[in-house]
Amino acid sequence: MKQFKKIFLGFLLPFILLGCGIYSFSGISISPEVKTFEVRKFNNEASIIEAGIDRRFTTELQDYILNQTNLNLVNTGGDIVYEGEITQFYVAPNNSDSQETTAENRLTITVRVRYTDTKTPENDLEKTFSFFSDFDSADTLSGSVLEEALVEIFETIQQDIVTATLAKW
Repeated sequence: MKQFKKIFLGFLLPFILLGCGIYSFSGISISPEVKTFEVRKFNNEASIIEAGIDRRFTTELQDYILNQTNLNLVNTGGDIVYEGEITQFYVAPNNSDSQETTAENRLTITVRVRYTDTKTPENDLEKTFSFFSDFDSADTLSGSVLEEALVEIFETIQQDIVTATLAKW
């Protein structure tokens, strides 16, 4: 009898988890009709232009979605489409030290995103995402300092985009 219960529960559990739609332990829930996605180039429209960040952001967003979903990347005609612009790239003083000089600077990047779901248009979204990274004021925003800041900012913004569009949080 115990063996029968184990087999029955083993057979029933997947149906319970999947019974109310598609479930993912990452929180991402994608309609079964959606098979492909497209990420159009995010143009850099910020007043300060940092060369190459538009292409880098676009490519990293594509990679992030590929790694988090089972969707296929296409160049055109995706079931869901991401597009937008980098609207802000700026550095501002953040903290002062005991001599009232700037101890830390903050790089902030803001991205406007338009998400189109061709299968379920009510899921369409237009939203702005922003994040920052602090660095020592003695450092120049270049080389490894810039690289570390971009990694931190882009990872957070990409996670926020996917959460807002695919996890609906």
